[in-house]
Parts: sequence; C-alpha cells; structure tokens
Amino acid sequence: YVVTKKTVFKWQEGFWQKMKKVFDADYKQKYVAAGLLKTTGGDLMHLISDAATMQIIRWTGGGFGMACHNYDGDMLTDEVAQVHRSPGFITSNLIGKSADGTLIKEFEASHGTVADLWHAHQRGEETSMNPLGMVVALLGAMEHAALLKPANQEEILRFTGHCKEAMYAAFREGRGTRDLCGPTGYTTEQFVDSVAADLKRRMESGECSTVYVPPPSQEQVPSRKLEDGYEDVDEEAMKKFFDKYDTDLNGAISFEEFVDMT
Repeated sequence: YVVTKKTVFKWQEGFWQKMKKVFDADYKQKYVAAGLLKTTGGDLMHLISDAATMQIIRWTGGGFGMACHNYDGDMLTDEVAQVHRSPGFITSNLIGKSADGTLIKEFEASHGTVADLWHAHQRGEETSMNPLGMVVALLGAMEHAALLKPANQEEILRFTGHCKEAMYAAFREGRGTRDLCGPTGYTTEQFVDSVAADLKRRMESGECSTVYVPPPSQEQVPSRKLEDGYEDVDEEAMKKFFDKYDTDLNGAISFEEFVDMT
C-alpha cells in the first residue's frame, strides 16, 4: 500500500504516481510471484491516511506493508506502538544506497527525545523510561557498522545479540519499566542496572546469543474475535447452538455432550 492524503495535499499525487510507476516496472512481477499481492487484487494499492489509521488496527494478522511520507509514517508507527502499550517499542530505519551500491542505514527511536521525562530527570524526579526503541536503534547501527567494516564483527554481533536478549528477558520477567509492567515496574536506573547485570553474565559465558523461544505451553493464540471478518459472525446464533448441547448449563461442553453432538 501507498499511503497519502492526496485528496487534500495535492502535491502528494506525484508521490503516488511515481511509486506506482516504479513498482509496476521493477517490482510488481516479483511481488506477484512471491504471492504478496493476493489480498490487494494483484496490484499496488493506494490508501488515504485516514483509512490507513483504521485498517492498521483491524489487520491484526500482519502481512502488509505501507509506504508513506515522514509525517504519515510517524503517525502510523506511533499508533502501532501504542496499541501494544508503549511507544518505546518502535525504531525507525532509513535505508538508501551510496554511489558504489553500499547500503546506507540510519537508525533512530521513533518516539523522539522524550523531553518530558528528561526534564523530570533534570529536576531530580523519579522516572521510568522504556529505552527499548532507542537501544535497539543503537544496536542496529552497531550491527550495520560491523557489516561494513567486519574486523570485529563477531564480537560486536555477540554483544548486540546478548544486549537485546537481556532487555527482552527483563520485560518478560517483570523487570521492565512501568509503561509495560505497571506500578511495580522498575525506574529508569533500576531497569538499566538489571539489564547491565544480566548482560555482564551473558557476555562472560563466552557463548553466542540465542533468540528466546517460548515453550509451547506459553504460546497464546489470539482470539478469533480479532480476526478480519468476525464482525459478520452471528454470535447469538452461535450461543443458541452452544446452549443446545451444553445440557447441564455449566458453560462448558463435556466429552459426553460432545459425543451427542456427533
């Protein structure tokens, strides 16, 4: 999708036209072959920014991409981050190529400078800032630098991998900041100290980092109510069908009741 507000900002019409022209000439057949345009009628689609802000909430299954100007991109990424409870999640990556074909990448935290928390810190007040987006951006820059100049690549990638996993583990284990862990969450300094201690342990192990994979028992399947098209489901009819076989009215279908259904 290409997102603009070209109905109001007429100059954005050119952005859409150029994107469509380049896409059709250089990328469309590759996308079609990879099956990436099945939900868009086999073509690159345009979305008004108003519609994009609504659809990005509904399309909970992912599997889509949006190209847009800086302002719209800021709005949409902040929206996704807030839906997941914190703007601290999101990083921004700008990618280009130099004249010799070398990739140029710029990394930053999408939430900006968090001026209010910085001013509170300067006043000596307690803060609980989620640095995830900022740190992941910094680690991304380090990894890209290591690819461009690989003299110390192995050690740099080992550090960045362990640092990410140490931060993610802190949030999983309730040692995160208060935007995600609630009132019992750590202050900014407590979070940094906790992650630093875990990172030191990981680095001293001499091992390479491994990505955490939750045990199958901990994996959660999103509710079907979040899927596209659920608004067309007749819940009242489903309830009547359920009640028909829930003969003891306990709100559950026992094995015996299930047998009767067959």
